[in-house]
Amino acid sequence: MASPLRTRSAGLGASLFRAALGLGRGRPKSTGRGGAWLRPTGHDTGVQVYNSLTGRKEPLVVGRADAVSWYSCGPTVYDHAHLGHACSYVRFDLIRRILTEVFGCSVVLVMGVTDVDDKIIRRASEMNVTPAALASIYEEDFKQDMAALKVQPPTVCLRVTENIPQIIAFIEGIMARGHAYSTAKGNVYFDLRSRAGEYGKLVGVAPEAASEPATDSDKRHASDFALWKAAKPQEVFWASPWGDGRPGWHIECSAMASLVFGSQLDIHSGGIDLAFPHHENEIAQSEVFHQCRQWGNYFLHSGHLHVKGTEEKMSKSLNNYITIKDFLQTFSPDVFRLFCMRSSYRSAVAYSDSTMQEARHLLLGLASFVEDARAYMKGQLACGPVSEDALWGRLTSTKTAVRAALADDFDTSRAVDAILGLVHHGNQQLRVVTKDPGGPRSPAVFGAIISFIEQFFEMAGISLGQRQCVSGDGSTALLHSTVDELVRFRLKVRQFALATPEATGEARQQRLQERRPLLDACDTLRQNLAAQGINIKDRGSAATTWERLDPRVKCQRPGS
Repeated sequence: MASPLRTRSAGLGASLFRAALGLGRGRPKSTGRGGAWLRPTGHDTGVQVYNSLTGRKEPLVVGRADAVSWYSCGPTVYDHAHLGHACSYVRFDLIRRILTEVFGCSVVLVMGVTDVDDKIIRRASEMNVTPAALASIYEEDFKQDMAALKVQPPTVCLRVTENIPQIIAFIEGIMARGHAYSTAKGNVYFDLRSRAGEYGKLVGVAPEAASEPATDSDKRHASDFALWKAAKPQEVFWASPWGDGRPGWHIECSAMASLVFGSQLDIHSGGIDLAFPHHENEIAQSEVFHQCRQWGNYFLHSGHLHVKGTEEKMSKSLNNYITIKDFLQTFSPDVFRLFCMRSSYRSAVAYSDSTMQEARHLLLGLASFVEDARAYMKGQLACGPVSEDALWGRLTSTKTAVRAALADDFDTSRAVDAILGLVHHGNQQLRVVTKDPGGPRSPAVFGAIISFIEQFFEMAGISLGQRQCVSGDGSTALLHSTVDELVRFRLKVRQFALATPEATGEARQQRLQERRPLLDACDTLRQNLAAQGINIKDRGSAATTWERLDPRVKCQRPGS
């Protein structure tokens, strides 16, 4: 069972931090093989999740359904975030939403933000600003990017620079247990050999016994890694028992996750490139500090975003990246989220304009079906008899298939395929006819289908149709009512232009010709509104509907 959540502030002193983490009161240290996974006890979520600790799917059992403990490695804030980052954070945001809204769990998500490291110091020097100022700028920039992508914010963000005393106390705890050592230069290293066969739980990599450190290193062994780095000239530093310096990278996450969750963590997530050495070293540090056999129960890793046609991941070091801001000039966040849903969160996925266009086309198709189904409910769309029983049956089977897919390692791709099958079936029933055949209609089943589809995509943070453009103020409602009035007026004009009840033959043609300028004016209005993002659909002579277009889409035709 997970430890109770800590409610102490992030600024508590080192001594209180030791007490909060239960130093000296941890579970007995295991003498078993480090690779043996212990199935947790607690609440079975009903989900089978791929656990990097075991290399297979396991039942996701959490300590408490009302407080699932989840730690996410956050950004190193020295530059703009790119689509490679976005892909990982959106994928885990989808998982978080599924756990919450489909399987009834309440997630407590802690994200660690690295706001001091070599890259930040180097970039700050190049820009002639302080590392703190640079980190603050890009942390806010990252938050804005995540909000634009509809990624829900973490429950709490913890910055490294605000938790230096806690990190120092964590290092002292590791040293007190004989698993770290300080050097004359003021560095502190984790002694990897002290873990023996218990290192390598994620990737099976163990330190080489005969490895020797470089001649200019003060490590005992080449595989040892830094917990505390001695200050270099002109670098930012903090005082510590070993001299001025700053934390190593791996220790930050162990200390900050433990500050909130203590000695047991339900879920730890990050990109696949963090599995080794970062997450592997986190496990070693945390299990030594807490004297426990298993600190994190489930490690979830997302696949890389590749540039299509290459095996290269998108990254700043390869200079092959697209910033989130640049991407959102062309495509909507809904398109990107749907793109992410079309593959397993664990798989590498190829990015290209064509794959994004495919996701955009798919989204437009979904929105079009919902709009047509809603028009049918209003009596604005004439179609043949509907096989109502078949539709109800298809809806029921789709709901079952979607839940089963999401319970199978959050298989969003299979869930979306099930939804598309339902939409295809619904579209077949909505075949437009030139004349209303009369007879019974079946609006209720289409209402249920619309509700299910919209709820599914709202759960995933994706808006369909007009709901994509809600601004949060009264201007949207005003625009909606104004366009409604304009479309109703246009419909009356169009109906007048087409109505010739008493005329026949040449007289009818003459009257239509006289009224042709009115129809031309209606067409011109439709085209002009399309340029402003308003798409008018004439559904015969009896009804007209409208929807808002994605302003990023340049190829949508009016009335389509």
